[in-house]
Amino acid sequence: MAEPFPLIEVEGPPRERGRQYGRQAAERIALGVRHYTQQLERARFDAAAIRELVRQYVPQMDAFEPAYVEEMRGIAEGARLDFEAVALLNARTEILKLGRHPELRRRITGDEACTGVVALPEATQGRRLIHAQNWDWKVECAETAVVLRVRRDDGPDLLTFTEAGGLARSGFNSAGIAITANYLECDRDYRRLGVPLALIRRKVLESQHLALAMRAVYVTPKSAANNMIVSHAEGVAIDFECAPDETFQVHPAEGLLVHANHFVSPVALAKLRDTGIANTPDSLYRDVRVRGLLAPQIGRLTRESVKAALLDDFATPWSVCRPPRPGVTEVVSATVAMVVMEPALGVLEVAPLPALGARFTSYHLEVVDSPPHRDYPVGARLS
Repeated sequence: MAEPFPLIEVEGPPRERGRQYGRQAAERIALGVRHYTQQLERARFDAAAIRELVRQYVPQMDAFEPAYVEEMRGIAEGARLDFEAVALLNARTEILKLGRHPELRRRITGDEACTGVVALPEATQGRRLIHAQNWDWKVECAETAVVLRVRRDDGPDLLTFTEAGGLARSGFNSAGIAITANYLECDRDYRRLGVPLALIRRKVLESQHLALAMRAVYVTPKSAANNMIVSHAEGVAIDFECAPDETFQVHPAEGLLVHANHFVSPVALAKLRDTGIANTPDSLYRDVRVRGLLAPQIGRLTRESVKAALLDDFATPWSVCRPPRPGVTEVVSATVAMVVMEPALGVLEVAPLPALGARFTSYHLEVVDSPPHRDYPVGARLS
């Protein structure tokens, strides 16, 4: 049985909270760096080549939000690692796909997938929004992920499940804004350098206002496609299917939103070619399965209902809840974690490797019911 993910708590200005993060999660950060470095080395990239790949993304990070680069420098100092090692963790999707070398990226691609769910208040028994996700990725990441709680002086506090050393993945903030993300792939990917996805997710979680959180997802240039579901505890959710240079919307139906790893927006499908099915063919039915399990319970859904749907083992090991298995690439993947959030209650539950026995740990964040208006700086310089 996998151990619960440790809680890392940080506060203060970016550099200092980065140092706190690095010190507390040093072992897991180093292990994550080693995993991805070895994966790149198997694709015949030496240390100098890896460092050069990372450095190509640092200007994109700094232009988007200099404070994030400062925080990453602090993480590196706390963990006693080079800055480039921590930057690699925060741009690992882009680095592993070799954004500047699309003809090579198939050599080191992973088998990353996810299934995301939002049940709006009208669909739930408690009349509170539920936002959840299965994160499918390298099985080793069950040993490298953490839950990070950030206390901020300049905006909402936030709680996020992420790879150790990463700025954000899935989570919510004290203003009631939540995010999960799913892998997508299309024929427009890796034609340019964009902002790494971890930084965009962190920007969402630092937003006091839902409009600005959605803006960060909608307009920030990306290196490749990605799907991000943004919700608010008071009952709003939109799924953003992002190409590198364009964003498409998918809205809930009857209070329920489910997304896997293929484009479903008719507008998107009319304008681009989905190239991800080759690596995630189970995506074609994972969303169908989850929606089918939840739809009969609309109006009565609970966190337990959502957990049960995300534990679905139909067609295992190519299932909604994936046990460790080889994929169509070199990576042995699994559902590394199931994350279930009820932001109005300030609750985030996480189960590591749920297909091997779903044991949840609860993490908490105080959520402001009616946050007072404050002029927090937007920060990002979006182009």
